[in-house]
Amino acid sequence: MEKKNKKNHRSGMKWMVLATILVVGVLAVIVVLTNQQQAPAVKTAQIDISGQPTLGENDAPVNVVEFGDFKCPSCKAWGETIYPQLVEDYVNTGEVEFAYINVFFHGNESILGSLAAESVFQRNPESYWDFHKALFADQPAEDHDTAWITPEKILEVASEFPSIDQIQLQEDMEQVAQQEELETDEALVEEAGVSQTPTIVVNGQQPEDPFDYDAIKALIEQELAGEE
Repeated sequence: MEKKNKKNHRSGMKWMVLATILVVGVLAVIVVLTNQQQAPAVKTAQIDISGQPTLGENDAPVNVVEFGDFKCPSCKAWGETIYPQLVEDYVNTGEVEFAYINVFFHGNESILGSLAAESVFQRNPESYWDFHKALFADQPAEDHDTAWITPEKILEVASEFPSIDQIQLQEDMEQVAQQEELETDEALVEEAGVSQTPTIVVNGQQPEDPFDYDAIKALIEQELAGEE
């Protein structure tokens, strides 16, 4: 009988240890998930969007800025998934003014695409966003490192929009006519500490994951609540 009691005692202790390990493991998972869900946004400087392409009301209480690169596959994906939701939920309602700032992480192609976009914005601002989306749409689905942003490709994209003067666009690219605008963008990229594209900034706060729309919405709602 004594031996049996000891055996039962050891068995009970074993299950207690296993249960404790299981509880600790579950708690650890909860802590990790909670930390991921509540990851604080990175504070950065309030972005000066004067002179930048924008969508929405100029007096909107919240500014959302995308730092993007025409050569960047993730920027294309963001523009096709997150951007339409943002426009529908907040830009069209007058609560958010959206701005785009060029980044040149992919070198000469990034610069050329940005020069073309800045030329269109300066000469034909009403066509800018359509050109912007069309240039991203022509990004190849595979082999992203292949050179595809060329003067010929840009003029081909521009030909879809009769309001764009292709001769003027070609001259602007050849003469780097919008160099000052690109230098402004480069300074803003450095000032905001941008290290990846796309980077999204909501009134001076960067969500950790630009594809986490719930996090972007939370920052916007937080800013809107502060305006009340």
